[in-house]
Amino acid sequence: MPSSTGHAARLALAVLLFTLATVPAAGAQPRTPAAPPTTPAGATAWTARPVAGGSGAGGTGKGAGRSYFYLEGPPGAVLQDRLSVTNPGTAPVTVRLRGVDTYRAEDGGRAVRDGGKPTAGSGAGSGGRAGNGAHVGVGAWLRTAAAKVVVPARTRAEVPFSVTVPTGSAPGERSGAIVAENGGRSVGVPVRLRVGGPTLAALTVEDVTVSGKAVHYTLVNRGNTLLVPRITVSADGVFGPLLRRGTRTLPVELAPGRSVTLTEPWRDAPALDSVTVRLRVTAAGGAHDEASARARFVSWAPLTGGALPLLAAAAAYTYRRRRGQRRPWGGRQRTGAPAPAPYEAGSPGRPPGGRRACDTRRLTKTGTGGES
Repeated sequence: MPSSTGHAARLALAVLLFTLATVPAAGAQPRTPAAPPTTPAGATAWTARPVAGGSGAGGTGKGAGRSYFYLEGPPGAVLQDRLSVTNPGTAPVTVRLRGVDTYRAEDGGRAVRDGGKPTAGSGAGSGGRAGNGAHVGVGAWLRTAAAKVVVPARTRAEVPFSVTVPTGSAPGERSGAIVAENGGRSVGVPVRLRVGGPTLAALTVEDVTVSGKAVHYTLVNRGNTLLVPRITVSADGVFGPLLRRGTRTLPVELAPGRSVTLTEPWRDAPALDSVTVRLRVTAAGGAHDEASARARFVSWAPLTGGALPLLAAAAAYTYRRRRGQRRPWGGRQRTGAPAPAPYEAGSPGRPPGGRRACDTRRLTKTGTGGES
């Protein structure tokens, strides 16, 4: 008869073998693979940049590292280059192209001056200013071979463009960009243009005013070259210097003929002083100018608080003086005493001088030997 100990050992071994047999079976169950991420329509990471090398006239020819276009030529020249649009996605991409003018933003980057329109097939603009007063430059002079290009999947397209510099354009630098747009995404490729000829750098600072805790002024580019101005600010009061700010570069870029109005904050302006504010502006090429303005700072609250006690003291003094002048003969009047009777001529009363009137009689001394 088998022992109970052997039966228990065989039972434990059977349980262990069953467990080892079922664990691999459970782990070997097939798993459903996760679906690969899908790319939303229109969100393909297409790119736009200058064609490597710049085969056209005006290209830099510096190899594949170009991040912007640089074109240079005299007035009347037609400068050409090519834009590369690459679509690495699995679906075609339609990209719209247009030329715009750009300027330097406050954060140091580039910003579009105006919305502009697609420039394919459009004629070159004229130099100077447009009819609406906006500056005309690269955005109006640039035109692409097509306003819209369809780039197939995993394909790179090259789009030629040209910049026609109008005859009579002022020498100097212009800045713009080719903007490529698709599906709410916009990419700007900078275009830097230099018009040949003698350059003149001239800058003026005008309309300097002090209002509240700020200094307002206007900068005007009087030359024919692009300027990035620098400014120095100082202010002196009656008792000495009040403000000293060293030379710094302003976050603006002035095209020829353009002006901009700026504000210089002055949070610690004096409450009571007569101040002279001086501005000095400079730019590359020797451009410089100076201007000043005078201002008076008056804080009415302290003046009003100090003037009220003085006015009260003056009013009290005037009141007391007039009250004293109304008393008879400048002295005190006894309470309940009858008023003195007016003095009449020939009466034995007291004259105004205070002396009692008396009659002057002529006496004649009679002696024994005189008349009777």
